[in-house]
Amino acid sequence: MIVLPAAPRIRSGPYRWFPHPNYVAVIAEGLALPLVHSAWITALCFTALNAWLLRVRVRTEDAALTAMRPA
Repeated sequence: MIVLPAAPRIRSGPYRWFPHPNYVAVIAEGLALPLVHSAWITALCFTALNAWLLRVRVRTEDAALTAMRPA
């Protein structure tokens, strides 16, 4: 993760609704791709494991974004 200290936080486009819009696509892809091949067990397992991973990653990114806000 790279945070540019002087850069403003982006709050337009999809960032208006989701602070991490890429992860919405990752979640949809993790569900949809296995289901294309009727692999619902894979879809469920991947989604559960990915949710744990994203939880950790989003917390870390939110902390970094919070730290870059002007005092």
